[in-house]
Amino acid sequence: MNRYGIFGKTVQMGSFTAAAKELGISQSAVSQSVAALENELQIKLINRGHGGIALTRDGRTLYPHIARASHEIEAVEERAREIRGLETGEIRIGTMGSVSAHWLPGLIALFQQHYPAIEFTLLQGDYVSIAEWIREGSADFGFVNSHAVAVKGLKTFPVKSGRMLAVLPEDHPLARLKVVPLKALCRERFILLEEGGYSEPLKAFEKLSLKPDIRYNIHDDFAIMSMVEAGLGVSMLAELMLRRIGNYRIALRPTDPEVQRPISVAYRDRMSLTLASRRFISMLKENIPKLP
Repeated sequence: MNRYGIFGKTVQMGSFTAAAKELGISQSAVSQSVAALENELQIKLINRGHGGIALTRDGRTLYPHIARASHEIEAVEERAREIRGLETGEIRIGTMGSVSAHWLPGLIALFQQHYPAIEFTLLQGDYVSIAEWIREGSADFGFVNSHAVAVKGLKTFPVKSGRMLAVLPEDHPLARLKVVPLKALCRERFILLEEGGYSEPLKAFEKLSLKPDIRYNIHDDFAIMSMVEAGLGVSMLAELMLRRIGNYRIALRPTDPEVQRPISVAYRDRMSLTLASRRFISMLKENIPKLP
């Protein structure tokens, strides 16, 4: 791996030892590579301590640029492998929980039937973190809501749009209804899925001049289902995520008006995509009709 990549891995892992183990090289090799990069740039990038490493002020400023440089070097190497006729490489995808659970397993399995040597790294986050990963080069592309402010400036194409459903305790009075009015949800303790500064339910409430009684902001869909099951409130989650709710004692109902969550793929530009990523995206487009 190039020294930019080694530096990036060291920052991600938080120590030379952990980075060396992850990369399969010696700790001294990692330390020497980082020191060589600091000498090359004539800037101290990290502070070394007994508790691990931490970026300096200059290091925090340069880190996104170094991450992009590492990605570009990898892209050059990948295109060289393409010229040599090799089918190896890595695909790094920024994704949300529902896509990780219900789209990517099938898509990855299908892709690896043709390209078994391709490796995958899934980075799970929210709309803001996914967009950041794409911009800095940590992710080749990602699944987002293209309406989110964080995605502005990235290239996107739509994949599918799915409903958001009301999530209620099984014995909740609203569970007796076939369709739950958004106005009724506003009168309940609301558990909000935090998606990084953009929320489809909040936009729907705002459009109707409604203000929900938000008691909790949670990043994890399954944690929300557990809290609803415990009677701590009601929520709204993507129908895609709710396809397999297991033994959760919760009720799912459509809302009035219906709330949609459009999912798009975002990336910096076509030239920043590796060969493997471009082929995966092409396969994804071909299989959009089959996605749940």
